[in-house]
Amino acid sequence: MVIKPMIRSNICINAHPIGCAKETARQIEYVKQQKTKRGIRTAAEGGAGPKTVLVLGCSTGYGLASRISAAFEYGADTIGVSFEKEASERKYGTPGWYNNKEFDKEAAAQGLKTVTLNADAYSDETRQAVIAQVKEWGRKFDLVIYSLASPVRTDPDTKVLYKSVIKPIGREYGGAALDMMTGKITQASTGPAEGDEVANTVKVMGGEDWERWMKMLSEAGVLAEGCRTVAYSYIGPALSHPIYRDGTIGEAKKDLEKRAKDIDASLKSIGGSAYVSVNKGLVTRSSSVIPIIALYLGVLFKVMKKKGTHEGCIEQMERLFAERLFTGDSNGAGKVPVDEEGRIRIDDWELDPAVQAEVDSIMPTVTEENIASVADLDGLRHDFLAINGFDVPGVDYEADIADMTKID
Repeated sequence: MVIKPMIRSNICINAHPIGCAKETARQIEYVKQQKTKRGIRTAAEGGAGPKTVLVLGCSTGYGLASRISAAFEYGADTIGVSFEKEASERKYGTPGWYNNKEFDKEAAAQGLKTVTLNADAYSDETRQAVIAQVKEWGRKFDLVIYSLASPVRTDPDTKVLYKSVIKPIGREYGGAALDMMTGKITQASTGPAEGDEVANTVKVMGGEDWERWMKMLSEAGVLAEGCRTVAYSYIGPALSHPIYRDGTIGEAKKDLEKRAKDIDASLKSIGGSAYVSVNKGLVTRSSSVIPIIALYLGVLFKVMKKKGTHEGCIEQMERLFAERLFTGDSNGAGKVPVDEEGRIRIDDWELDPAVQAEVDSIMPTVTEENIASVADLDGLRHDFLAINGFDVPGVDYEADIADMTKID
């Protein structure tokens, strides 16, 4: 079968096995190069960075990039958790399933311990499985990454299923919606959250589950002295605040930040700490369908690439590890620079006032006729496709794929 991208309304509903694997391999190669460039040493080489890392939401985006940085730059053994649709011989799996498979293959080839659990990270059964696995290794986690982004979560106590929404609060939000594949611009709007939608979104995307993870890991005695934990967030520019920072997702992220302080306090007894890292805006499955966001990202990418400051997931996470989390002697846990709210800001280059001023000056001028020149439309398309294994260099997209479970 020859696999071509199947796209519906800025959503790609299939994946290319070899493309996903090659894109994961590209990120691995990037951090290996950065390891050499920065002179980072693994534990086996006398370094003091992370040795045993848990990544919750390990299969795509920032979670995958975090796991790659931990393993291939710092030499950490890792346990990853994500919930993916497995491939069969004749039916493709989700992109994350292929990404995980490539990660495990490359980690094993480098002599690293790796276990990937295809399971619901919100369940206590999965927590117990992770605890059992790290105890089997005879190890404790010195870093826990929380990078879950799911539309639904079942409360492990009540068994109630909660659903999250991306909506403004109190008023409608509208703006230009960009079709990344065609360059067409339309006007789109989203009505305000209703009923329990805000509370439900906080229940899914807030910090409750992160706090539960850290509590159970602590009670099981599998957190190492000095363990750090990091969850990911986004603030973005003022133009997106009504739909994001001041919307339902923003309320969830504020809950995440509040609980980070509670988790931080609970880790003091072992010299640990908890952080929220505010990251850069990137093309994701969710950002692609939010009014104004795709257009904003297209302009932002153009401006940042011109300035030489554009980063994708892997560049962001490698910089987070090397320039925020592990800045001490021998690449150990040094003092973490934070803002006045105690957050790590790795979105600093995106929200540079000079960058935002240029973006703000361009946004009102964008039309279908000039978008290819004033925005990075090609870059948007590439990132959108590459998430699903398409438009990846070195892949023969005319080749027949006889077995959807194979990644080479």
